[in-house]
Amino acid sequence: MPLYEYECNDCEQSVEVLVRRPDEKVECPTCHSEKMIRLMSAPAAPNMKSGGSLPVASAGDGGACGAPRCCGGGCDTGF
Repeated sequence: MPLYEYECNDCEQSVEVLVRRPDEKVECPTCHSEKMIRLMSAPAAPNMKSGGSLPVASAGDGGACGAPRCCGGGCDTGF
């Protein structure tokens, strides 16, 4: 059963939903709207080397802007 990330079109709440069937309707837990948009999410890469880690962007170097779901660059939010 896959776990998907959705955003509500009405209240902009972002949630993860366990989808049991492909035809299952997804409902926002906050406002109970069914106007949900499935978001693209990248799985975490497995760390194959001991002691190594993935790079993390910080807001001070032009990386992550601090907005929800920021991927560490490429957005133009003005932060």
